[in-house]
Amino acid sequence: MTNQPLRVVVADDQPVVLAGIAAMIDAAPDLDVVGRAKDGLELVEHVQVLEPDVVVVDIRMPRLDGIGAARRIASEHPRTRVLVLTTFDLDEYVYDALRAGASGFLLKDVQAERLVEAVRLVADGSMLLGPNVTRRLVADASARGSRRPHPGLSELSERELEVLDAMARGLSNLEIAAVLVVSEHTVKTHVSAVLRKLGCRDRVQAVIAAYESGIVR
Repeated sequence: MTNQPLRVVVADDQPVVLAGIAAMIDAAPDLDVVGRAKDGLELVEHVQVLEPDVVVVDIRMPRLDGIGAARRIASEHPRTRVLVLTTFDLDEYVYDALRAGASGFLLKDVQAERLVEAVRLVADGSMLLGPNVTRRLVADASARGSRRPHPGLSELSERELEVLDAMARGLSNLEIAAVLVVSEHTVKTHVSAVLRKLGCRDRVQAVIAAYESGIVR
């Protein structure tokens, strides 16, 4: 029995761009574009009905922008992952999109293969940030005021703190396993424990907590 394709909804207010992104994703045999939206409100409506695994959303759209849509989806449909795809490589969009609940952030000039792989990674629960985005996230978190210790950090074991640090540096579970010389299954267990203790829905939120608390620089 083969696995079902990942269900994807794409949102962009430019019809040509929308069609192009959908075509790139739909060309992958394990991905299925089940809906298209021209603005954030239509996207949220599609998510309510279609329950996709991933949404790929532009930042600037009418009625409800991508950040507002990401915030609603993260709150109302936590199993649906959000990948932000935009032409605007600006600090404010990076930080706000991730704070809103997005799991990934890429520019629209990304190659088709990279976009497809991004959808897969985000669906699998990984964090995906394009070039320089992690650096910008650190700078933004530092510039937004004093450190805010997260109450759940005190509950993390030494090994869980090591895993959180590796997550913040953008390492995958397989790469963390290699660094710590443990199995990938063990890393997944640690990641789950980190998310549970910090009360975070995914890796992105955990990484933001790490940066804002100052334990990762």
